[in-house]
Amino acid sequence: MKINKLKINAFGNLKDKEIEFSDGINIIHGENESGKSTLLKCIIDMFYGISKNKRGKAFSDYDRYKPWNSEEFSAKLDYTLDNNDRFEIYRDFNKKNPKIYNENAEDISKDFNIDKTSGNEFFIEQTNVDENMFLSSVVSMQQEVVLDQNDQNVLIQKLANYTNSGDDNISYKKALEKLNKKQREEVGTSRSSGRPINNIKEEKFELQDELGELEEYKNKKYEIEEEKNKIENEIKNDEIKINYLNELKNINDTFNVQKEKNNLNQKLINENNEKLEELNIEKNKLEKEIEIEKIKNSENKKQEKNKINKNNKKINLLFISIEIILLIILIINILLIKIDLISIITVVLGILGFIIYFIIKNKNNKNNNTDTFCDQVSELNNELNKINLQIELIEKNIENNKIEINKNNEKNNFDYNIKIEKLKNDYINKIENINNLNINELDYLLNKINNNKLNLHKLKLDSENIIPKLEKMASNEERLEQLNEEEKELIKHNDAIELTKKLLENAYKKMKDNVTPEFTKKLSKNIEKISDGKYKKIIINDEEGIIVEKENGEYIEADKLSVGTIDQLYISLRFASINEISKENLPIILDESFAYCDSNRLENTLLYLSEEFNNKQIIIFTCSNREREALEKLNINYKNIEL
Repeated sequence: MKINKLKINAFGNLKDKEIEFSDGINIIHGENESGKSTLLKCIIDMFYGISKNKRGKAFSDYDRYKPWNSEEFSAKLDYTLDNNDRFEIYRDFNKKNPKIYNENAEDISKDFNIDKTSGNEFFIEQTNVDENMFLSSVVSMQQEVVLDQNDQNVLIQKLANYTNSGDDNISYKKALEKLNKKQREEVGTSRSSGRPINNIKEEKFELQDELGELEEYKNKKYEIEEEKNKIENEIKNDEIKINYLNELKNINDTFNVQKEKNNLNQKLINENNEKLEELNIEKNKLEKEIEIEKIKNSENKKQEKNKINKNNKKINLLFISIEIILLIILIINILLIKIDLISIITVVLGILGFIIYFIIKNKNNKNNNTDTFCDQVSELNNELNKINLQIELIEKNIENNKIEINKNNEKNNFDYNIKIEKLKNDYINKIENINNLNINELDYLLNKINNNKLNLHKLKLDSENIIPKLEKMASNEERLEQLNEEEKELIKHNDAIELTKKLLENAYKKMKDNVTPEFTKKLSKNIEKISDGKYKKIIINDEEGIIVEKENGEYIEADKLSVGTIDQLYISLRFASINEISKENLPIILDESFAYCDSNRLENTLLYLSEEFNNKQIIIFTCSNREREALEKLNINYKNIEL
């Protein structure tokens, strides 16, 4: 793989910068603060993205490299894989995911896995190298080698870590110590105290002991619940019976009301018959009285008539005599042709005589006992009419009462039987032995329900008194379950730590038995060439760490070497491992990596790089001219890029 071109629109203090790289050695030259480290950071972030996590620093990489005076924060990288597939990555660093184009400028970003945290993992899929591995093998950062004499042990530790674990930041022994410490602190052992596993076991023992004491309340609760259910079922069944009996009672009451109505109607009929009998007696009595009065009146009429006839004869005789006298007087005056006052008086008296005659005659005709008779008969007839009206009304009432009785009897008997049958059908599946149930049991059932409700209330009080105990028990059980889960998690955690320790041990053994010898062999070869044969052999053992053989055959510990030599050891180690980490022929990127090399070692290193890794792209960041002068002296081609 090689990087072809990088176009920086804006990144840190770099802006509108376009750099083309060659296949071999590339020297990125610039004074301090000219942007070399920024350029290197941009290359790394183009592949893996920029982090917004501070990770204990004052500023995140995103905040550190985001341009202050520009909204633009982007770059474009062109690179080619070993199979000659060419790609372009455009990355807006304000966004998590880049755009990836193939050589036909087709967007193939979705062809790669996209992680929710790290974003598009195209470069990991292409090279099988994550960012940590990239930084610990491909790239040698300036901060890793700028060490004073007192900090040599840091670099020595990195060397030991790398040879033992494959990562310069991971020490097998320290990792094992940390795992053991983590195991003691986060889990604990059977011998420890105050640790999570011990605390859990102690609390579990206390809870189990308390749960044993509370178990009786749980059983009592079950007994109470069973008794409550039994009583509630009895109440429910009895209430159904009461409902049935109440409905039956309502039907019977309705029937009895109708019967009472009929009885009342019959009573009214009887009373009316008695009244009717009395009225008929009184009627017969009145009728007899009227007949008697009529007979009396007939006899009186005969007597009166005879008397009137006698009186009328006398009056007639008197009247005729007077009228004759007056007529004679009138005739005499007429004959005398003398009409005077006497004639007029005579005529008037004659007329008055006729009037008086008729008045007296009529008076005599009326002056009898007829009026008296009429009044008596009329009064008797009125009484008789009243009685007849009463009789008629009573007879009508009797008839109506009989009709109502018949109607009620027909309807009541019919409705009663239907309602009773329907009621039984409604309850026949709810009540056993329904035919044996009668209304007389209502009071018994009501008393039974009241007693059961009292018993139920007592049971509820007992249950409520038990509830705090059961809540405590439930809380303990829940806590015990939680502790069991925590214990399981701790056991899993402990198993995971044990497994990790086992895997670490196996990996360490594998590294020690297989990888480390090969690394030390390559490392010995590299350091021999770089040191011009001064150091020929490197040995790594558990007791003394890294041991270096001098020209005279003496073995010395690596931490007794100079900073420059240790630096060369570190670089040699990276060179020894770089071909093993990826399926791709990754470039070598060195940032101020030769600060502690003298001119001879620098030339040896550059010569070694050009010969051993002539198929790799090499990018060297430097602020001095030493690398260029050495390359020119060795007649090694390179491309110079000024910042």
